[in-house]
Amino acid sequence: MIDLRTIRTDPDLLRASQKLRGAPVEAVDEVLHADERQREAGRRFDQLRAEQKVLGKRVARAGEPERAELLERSRELAGSVKAAEAELAGADAALRAAQLAVPNLVEPGVPPGGEDDFVVLREVGRRPDLPGALDHVELGRRLQAIDTERGAKVSGARFYFLTGPGALLQLALLRLAIDRAVANGFIPSITPALVRPEAMEGTGFLGAHATEVYRLAADDLYLTGTSEVALAAYHAQEVLDLRDGPLRYAGWSTCFRREAGSHGRDVRGILRVHQFDKVEMFSLVRPEDAADEHLRLLRLQEEMLAAVELPYRVIETAAGDLGSSAARKYDCEAWVPSQQRYREVTSSSNCTTFQARRLGIRFRDTGGRTRHVATLNGTLATTRWLIPLLENHQRPDGSVHVPAALREHLGGSPVLSAGAG
Repeated sequence: MIDLRTIRTDPDLLRASQKLRGAPVEAVDEVLHADERQREAGRRFDQLRAEQKVLGKRVARAGEPERAELLERSRELAGSVKAAEAELAGADAALRAAQLAVPNLVEPGVPPGGEDDFVVLREVGRRPDLPGALDHVELGRRLQAIDTERGAKVSGARFYFLTGPGALLQLALLRLAIDRAVANGFIPSITPALVRPEAMEGTGFLGAHATEVYRLAADDLYLTGTSEVALAAYHAQEVLDLRDGPLRYAGWSTCFRREAGSHGRDVRGILRVHQFDKVEMFSLVRPEDAADEHLRLLRLQEEMLAAVELPYRVIETAAGDLGSSAARKYDCEAWVPSQQRYREVTSSSNCTTFQARRLGIRFRDTGGRTRHVATLNGTLATTRWLIPLLENHQRPDGSVHVPAALREHLGGSPVLSAGAG
């Protein structure tokens, strides 16, 4: 949620941000109009309530017949106060709805454009020379590691089983991610997969991409697509102590996405699925520290990719491809030999104070004032990483090289082969 003071004092700043995103500029004017209506309704209610209090004191002191007249006036005024209160409640709701419809203010320097207008910041690592490379589906079949056919039989399209070496490889990857996060000051957390609507709304997941979310109507709960949601709501309506630095969490969760807008895209394998596991970094920091924290998350992601020996590139996402909560986003994309292209395996977003304003998360600064924190998130490992891991490390005999960083969690084995586990 955007700070109303920013909208009031510099609406053109937000209009420019909307243009960068390709979002409607009129939404800014709708907030301004709703704000004015809310303030006018508030003034009217306050005025009537003040009159009511004065009249109440007069009634208490009055004698007959003035008392009867004042009581009649008091009854009329009570009706006006009740109507003004209802008008104010409606104006409050309309203002909140208008604010919720406006995405975060894009940070200076973010590239303009849409999904294809990202900027490549760097490429790291050597792409392997693998003529006739097998894709992860065939490798997973030969290793008895991934079973998409039985996944579809049991649950439908875009579901799968990880079995034997596939299950062990994912567990090893996620455990490595947790170990590295903890070594860098993150608190490990296993989060709920189901959350209340206010958690989803507060993190910005019930806006334009609400169709991507699974909802359990009978319980009015949502299945989360990332532990970011639960970790952000964890401190809702709290005043945090950040005197010793940021609060950092590493959430391990199973994630769910409907993939409603991806019909016919990436239907083979486990690239775009309905259920997967992920370790997500989440930081709550002072707003002035958010940019540095964002680069810190990106550095940890790159270190993780280097640890599992994957070639990758880092891109900055264009404004039109940012989620509603993000003010800036970096993605890491790993090389996928079978597709001869890079595919996203991590993202990290600086959400500034956008989520904290919705969720009421604040901290007390050195002057004793309470201010909203900034929130940031970044993937550290997920099921999708199995694709580049299997494909980049495949060997001619169908086995797969295991990077040294993962061996501790795979019984020390340097190779994955059929029957492992």
